[in-house]
Amino acid sequence: MSAALSSSSVNDQATSRFDDADTNNTVTDDTVADSTTAATINVDPSEVDKFNKLASEWWSNTGAFATLHEINPLRLNWIEENIKRGYQNSGDSTNASKTAEMGLSGKKVLDVGCGGGILSESMARRGADVTGIDLGTENLKAATLHAGQSNLEKTLRYQHIPVEQLAKTHAGQFDVVTCMEMLEHVPDPSSIVQACFELLAPGGVCVLSTINRNPKSYLFAIVGAEYVLRLLDRGTHDYAKFITPAELDKMAVTAGFTRQDIIGLHYNPITKRYWLAQNVDVNYMIAVQKPKA
Repeated sequence: MSAALSSSSVNDQATSRFDDADTNNTVTDDTVADSTTAATINVDPSEVDKFNKLASEWWSNTGAFATLHEINPLRLNWIEENIKRGYQNSGDSTNASKTAEMGLSGKKVLDVGCGGGILSESMARRGADVTGIDLGTENLKAATLHAGQSNLEKTLRYQHIPVEQLAKTHAGQFDVVTCMEMLEHVPDPSSIVQACFELLAPGGVCVLSTINRNPKSYLFAIVGAEYVLRLLDRGTHDYAKFITPAELDKMAVTAGFTRQDIIGLHYNPITKRYWLAQNVDVNYMIAVQKPKA
């Protein structure tokens, strides 16, 4: 449900099949993110509306989400590397080793705040059974349409539902949960992190991404990306909602996760090159794991 870039950035999410889904690849309107429900669910209606208005641009390589298409391979590879690492560390049996080596393949994945499905589709193409959830109905329509055009109906579907609500009915049912560039757009990010923990099966891996909060991130993510380079629409981000790695780490540990890895995402506007590095001053991703029972 978000878009971002700066000195580096990203958005999207993915996941697995629901037992009660009537059909594959269908948007179900279980919960509507409007002014009547905003008081009871963890959502900022203005943020949902912001991305709904850009829904037609999700799958344009030159549109508002062009940077996400460019950075997505980096995200995808890092996510898969951490899935392999997490499952390798969670057990030493032959079966566990094979599961680790398979990476995304065969995993049930939940993509929280999936937007138009850029990350969700890429994970499905690597063999994951993916469910994307979002509160932007127009985003989900764009995601569903493109999934059908990509012939991914059997392994990819979308649902309109808050992650906290899903956690009440599908706890422990996912092998992997991703939540990319969404936490800085909700009133209570810690509630999202807790729901991600509850949705994971023991030993499951969660990958989160967001934007650090410091003068450098303000310069790159807002002044640079929104005003100078115009990589994003003005007003895409609110600096006060940015989250430091220490704050996100505390949310994850409080939820029950164990730490696994952290990496920064970077962009050079002159060379137009994207890369991952240890510096997490601006955009960053963290991988955490739910301990085995």
